[in-house]
Amino acid sequence: MTDPATIAADPHWLPHRLDLAGGRLQFLQITRETLTAPGFLADLNEEQAEGAAWLALADVQAMRPATGPVHFIFHTAFCRSTLLVRALNVEGVSVGLAEPGVLAQLAGAGDAAKDLVKPVCDLLSRPWAEGEAVFIKPTNHANMLIPALLAARPDARGVLMTNPLTSFLKSVDKRALMGRRWGRQLYLEMMSYAGMDLGMDGREQFSMTDLQAAGLAWFLSQRLFTMLMAGSDAARLRTLDGDRFDLDRVDAVEAVLDLAGLSFDPQQIEAVVDGPLFARHAKLGGDFAGEVGDAAPSFQQECEQVEQWIGMIAQQAGMSVPVKQTLF
Repeated sequence: MTDPATIAADPHWLPHRLDLAGGRLQFLQITRETLTAPGFLADLNEEQAEGAAWLALADVQAMRPATGPVHFIFHTAFCRSTLLVRALNVEGVSVGLAEPGVLAQLAGAGDAAKDLVKPVCDLLSRPWAEGEAVFIKPTNHANMLIPALLAARPDARGVLMTNPLTSFLKSVDKRALMGRRWGRQLYLEMMSYAGMDLGMDGREQFSMTDLQAAGLAWFLSQRLFTMLMAGSDAARLRTLDGDRFDLDRVDAVEAVLDLAGLSFDPQQIEAVVDGPLFARHAKLGGDFAGEVGDAAPSFQQECEQVEQWIGMIAQQAGMSVPVKQTLF
């Protein structure tokens, strides 16, 4: 069995899975190449790892790892945040962690796991090489943890990444039944911790179309980001439009590194952007061909109606959506 001191000293041992009832945390030993492979870290299993070990939570909380600079990419889903965090794997500068599963579990556990947020943050921040920073992209389902993560690491900077409503809804629709179901689930989730009185009773909410529910989930995410940008951590945060990132990739990556106070060679960034990373699907692997085909006329019509409806809600709430880009 690998001892806690060995695990604490090696960033390749990734905190992975929380067993709160059993009072333990699983670590997976991974290679650096895993960080740029398609998919999310949350989806890794023991067979794909170099090693696996469970440690008691008391041993995890007692760890004092050699931490390094850590920063966050928070997002509203379907806005190229996975591609961005992969592009932040720049040798000698930084590494990017795409959706460590333990963060979603901490969010789901709520107050029962609040004392684990900082220990896990510190473990994730261990430098992979001398002088390198770590960028963490949690799942958007862990956005309720944003204040706690920022509080755990006062030195951290954060990017709030989003995109226009139409782009978001196209991604939901593209995933057919499961995408539309996901949109409804996200609406319920957002209402549970970042909700507002929308003036609709239960029957009216049930009667919403899938795209209306997804649109409201997107709106509540914009509202959350707007409140964060007006809060006590505003000086540490910047917003980024995922569609703009796709058009100005080099400028966006360099702006994120500048926000984090990191030095870099511009040629390194150009090499990353011009390399194979941007030619394959960040989540699924394989060649990336962008959006395939035109959306059905019925979708286009509903999308326009939902966009108009969300615009009216935002106006009544005194908001401008999506949040204005401030990164560059």
